[in-house]
Amino acid sequence: MLGLLQKIWMEVRWPVLWLSLGLCAIMGLLTALLPKVLGNIHQMFDKMPMVKPLLTALLGVDPGDQVSAQLSQAFLWVHPTVLTLLWAHEVMYCSRMPAGEVDRGTADFLLCLPVSRWSVFCSETIGWLVSGLMILSLGYVGHLVASQFVQPGMRLSMLHTLMVMANLVAVYLAVGSFAFLISAFSDRRGRAIGVVFTVLLASFLLNFLAQFQDWAKSISPWLSVMEYYRPAIIIQTGVFPWGDVGVLLASSAVLWLASGMVFRTRSICTV
Repeated sequence: MLGLLQKIWMEVRWPVLWLSLGLCAIMGLLTALLPKVLGNIHQMFDKMPMVKPLLTALLGVDPGDQVSAQLSQAFLWVHPTVLTLLWAHEVMYCSRMPAGEVDRGTADFLLCLPVSRWSVFCSETIGWLVSGLMILSLGYVGHLVASQFVQPGMRLSMLHTLMVMANLVAVYLAVGSFAFLISAFSDRRGRAIGVVFTVLLASFLLNFLAQFQDWAKSISPWLSVMEYYRPAIIIQTGVFPWGDVGVLLASSAVLWLASGMVFRTRSICTV
């Protein structure tokens, strides 16, 4: 398994490094700028009424006529740029095996090595978890450094930040496990990437429509991962979302096990 982990390291080290530095920089910039930008958001609400429902969809709560300092920090954790970088890494990484190997014509060589398919799958899982931890950690460092330069009243407490991070990690696990499952069924990496991105975009759209349509609100808990990621509620109440995190972790476990079973039993051939 050590050889497999070295192979993974050689293949993904540079994309992971650049994504980590990118998330660090973006988290730092957003931490410093969002409280100032959102401080006058009420003027935008008057000129562009559709902005408020969009913020409500992202935050999971009604921001009211003005966005408080705490809610502005909550918006940081659901900012589309932050989620896009994180999910881009997952889609890139989790589509490597087996879809990427089959697409490149190298699956036969890799699977002929004297290791079981479960060893290959577990090695990929370890690389996914470690790389995700690195990206999230550097993103948190960027937030932590930038928060030292904002007014004390605009800073989140360490406890609130860690609770939001834990919820975000659960989202990371759920999305990555789903990407592994789609990849396990696919023979083309581009197709697997397209399916996962389509589902994630649909999740965003459904979460937005749930603010206006009852039918979308009723099915959102079943089809939208954003239904279980509400940093604003965590920050406002100070209560850890055990139920939401539990659903995400349970979904992750089921999807991951299904991915491993499909990868272990399916016929894989590049000819």
